[in-house]
Amino acid sequence: MAKKQTEKELAVEDKLKTIYNLQQKLSEIDKIKILRGELPLEVADLEDELIGLETRIKKYEAENKEANEAIAQFKIKIQESTMKSDKYKEQLDNVRNNREFDHLSKEIDFEKLEIELAEKRIREFTQASKNLEEQIVESKKNLVERTEDLAQKKEELDGIVSETKQQEEELREEVKKIETEVEPRLLQAFRRIRKSARNGLAVVCVERAACGGCFNKIPPQKQMDIKMGKKIIVCEYCGRIMIDPELVGAEVK
Repeated sequence: MAKKQTEKELAVEDKLKTIYNLQQKLSEIDKIKILRGELPLEVADLEDELIGLETRIKKYEAENKEANEAIAQFKIKIQESTMKSDKYKEQLDNVRNNREFDHLSKEIDFEKLEIELAEKRIREFTQASKNLEEQIVESKKNLVERTEDLAQKKEELDGIVSETKQQEEELREEVKKIETEVEPRLLQAFRRIRKSARNGLAVVCVERAACGGCFNKIPPQKQMDIKMGKKIIVCEYCGRIMIDPELVGAEVK
């Protein structure tokens, strides 16, 4: 009976040591991510911004093309109305009665209004085209600047990644290996705790009679249970798994 109890106690100690080791490896990976900082997000944001700028430029260029085409159409309209007006004016010299005169006069007035409307539309589209061209120039300037920023950020990120890539890959391989040594239920609990923990710490050592994660005091009896390492104990405040530092050879702060 005593032998079985000892084996069970050792098994729990082994579990604690294993998940502590797992936590240490994952914390090292977290440090590498911190070293990269916000660069990956900045690179992604800049890439999205460039796509947005390119889309905006194409939209402005399409609208500017439509404006210039409209200007050309209204210029043709002015030419047509001018020709019609000139023709009606010539016909005025040969009218036979007041009815024909009034009809031709109305046609001339109508073509005059058509010309005035076309000239107004040309002014509007010309101004719109000018505004669009300014926006295109400004957007292309921003595109160049953002492209340069992206190249710089990528260079910085690539430099950090190249320095830490091998180390991270080795750590991830070690993590995979350790995870196979942890029973599924405990691993699942570990991942859940780690996901909800602000600093990614699912396993912490007891420090000065307090939880090493949230620093709340631990009752004496629970301290004793943790020190004996007979069972897995979680902090009643933050839910982290607590371990006696002597068990894993950790330095107490």
